[in-house]
Amino acid sequence: MYIIRKMLKLLLPLTVVFCFGIFAEVAFAEGETAIADIVRGMDTFWVLLGAFLVFFMQAGFGMVEAGFIRAKNTCNILTKNFLDYCMASVGFFVFGYAIMFGVGNGFTGFSGFFLNGAESGADVPLYAFWLFQAAFCGAAATIVAGGMAGRMKFVTYLIYSFIISAFIYPVIGHWIWGGGWLAKLNFSDFAGSTVVHTVGGVAALIGTIILKPREGKYNPDGTANVIPGHSIPLASLGVFILWFGWFGFNAGSTLSVGNGDLIARVALNTNIAAATGGITAMLTVWKLFGKPDLSMAMNGALAGLVAITAPCAFVSPAASIAIGAIGGVLVVFGVILLDKMRIDDPVGAVPVHALNGIWGTLAIGIFGRKALGVAYEGLAYGGGFKQLGIQALGSFSTVIFIFVTMGVVFKVLDMTIGLRVSREEELKGLDIGEHGMESYAGFQIYTTEA
Repeated sequence: MYIIRKMLKLLLPLTVVFCFGIFAEVAFAEGETAIADIVRGMDTFWVLLGAFLVFFMQAGFGMVEAGFIRAKNTCNILTKNFLDYCMASVGFFVFGYAIMFGVGNGFTGFSGFFLNGAESGADVPLYAFWLFQAAFCGAAATIVAGGMAGRMKFVTYLIYSFIISAFIYPVIGHWIWGGGWLAKLNFSDFAGSTVVHTVGGVAALIGTIILKPREGKYNPDGTANVIPGHSIPLASLGVFILWFGWFGFNAGSTLSVGNGDLIARVALNTNIAAATGGITAMLTVWKLFGKPDLSMAMNGALAGLVAITAPCAFVSPAASIAIGAIGGVLVVFGVILLDKMRIDDPVGAVPVHALNGIWGTLAIGIFGRKALGVAYEGLAYGGGFKQLGIQALGSFSTVIFIFVTMGVVFKVLDMTIGLRVSREEELKGLDIGEHGMESYAGFQIYTTEA
């Protein structure tokens, strides 16, 4: 008994230590799992918050476009903004995500239709990542509504919206964000100056060329008539909504809360580029035409936002000032150039999105820093033309692809069901002609002549 008691006294502490070690190991492992789950949950919430903000930008686009066009077409443009997000959501769910992020080749993806077997492109659940990307897809689709406002058939617009969301936009997305050929060349586009804005802007350009100008926009001698928007307050509200939503657009593209420095830099660069774009656009139009035009200043802010979207993570705040400032000047001269070419863009969609989408993409090759994530130093920092050349190749390829594919789409639609409403319907207004309702009931807001 004595020996047994001695053995128990010796073994008891060892047993306690052993059991404690096992419990501690289990608790530590469970703790690690719990922490990992919390971090993933926070990342998921961050991505979803970005998706919600980008979705809210649809309201901003709607307000801007409605404010910049005639009152008699307000219901029509808002219906297009509403329905193109619906069409984009369905098209991107059925086909678009698979083409953009599915396993495939350098040109397109082939797997994950209806999200069957699809995988998330970030360390968040598939559904969260899909919703974020679907909101981007909807933003690209809605850009065209403004450029072709006031004379495009509603049914044709719905068909266009589904086609670009399901089949056209995702191809460019695959090239750049889905591991396609441009991604392999180290092409950089952090949040979509090319993927979203160049795609939407160039589609608007070829669409409005085929659609031809609004009645009364241009005189026989080639000079342009100003067709003012009916509500600057509405447009102003839209710009503020877009500016606010752009923080989700750009900062949300970090897809994680892990790097606070990155998120803060992206948010700061986004804000400062918008501010300088608004200032330089106002100063430019003031100098050229003698008045500080608010509508042009607002488009200047949007131009700065578009331009900084691609480089927002890769440049310094000082570079963001230059990028936004140049964007604000470009949008003014872009509007002037379109009028000289007799291309009627009622809201400035092409100068804001196409022209500044290209500029923002190229800006990475000029101001991008290797330490901030690009493959090669930008031209301004002694890196030569290598990154700039890659950016130019990607931007040029995107422009050509969208110009050709959307040109075919719009031409086929024009030859089959038609792109444009009748002259009578255009003069009376698309609200009545297309929808049988008025945006401002009780007010006679249409005219029977151009």
